[in-house]
Amino acid sequence: MSDSLNPGAPATSHPAIGEPSRWVKRWAHLVEAGGAVLDVASGAGRHARFFASHGHPVMAIDRDAAALASMSGLPGIDTLAADMENAPWPLPSNAQFSAVVVTNYLHRTLFPQLLAALAPGGVLIYETFAQGNETVGKPSNPAFLLAPGELLAVCTPALRVIAYQDGFLSQPREAYIQRICAVREKTTSVSLERASNVPENQGLPVTRYDLTG
Repeated sequence: MSDSLNPGAPATSHPAIGEPSRWVKRWAHLVEAGGAVLDVASGAGRHARFFASHGHPVMAIDRDAAALASMSGLPGIDTLAADMENAPWPLPSNAQFSAVVVTNYLHRTLFPQLLAALAPGGVLIYETFAQGNETVGKPSNPAFLLAPGELLAVCTPALRVIAYQDGFLSQPREAYIQRICAVREKTTSVSLERASNVPENQGLPVTRYDLTG
């Protein structure tokens, strides 16, 4: 399945590139400048192209080789054709990224690999269909629909949740959507030691996550 509004579509058909998700664009500023991005189930690469245009090296993974071929030769984008649902995770176990981006795609057994692919400080930006979508269109298969609170449960407590939504959108078409932006916060022995020496009446050093986008 690739980044389309029809997760049941054959692997040989893919949509026009289209605009990046507004959710992805809203939180892209949290990704470390120049940090590597993993675009999972990228399709023709609307998000891979977006991040590459902003100076991020991108690894785009999809089972649709034809969709990936549309990015051939684009600077900053590497592609990998892989069937993530019927084969092992295609990346080395130690491969980590400043951001992992997933939209319009759900294969629950990949959640551990997606979280493990986040480097310290890395940002997970995830958006896909939720239960209730079967009342307004496709996808309607429960395997492709998140249960209430499911993304939130997947991300906590391992990640710090910056933003989370679970509800209904009327545009660009009616859909029930769940989406999250979460960060694997940086923790080092130095910072832990420093925190332990901070008096109780003083605040600990904090990372600022800009919510304005």
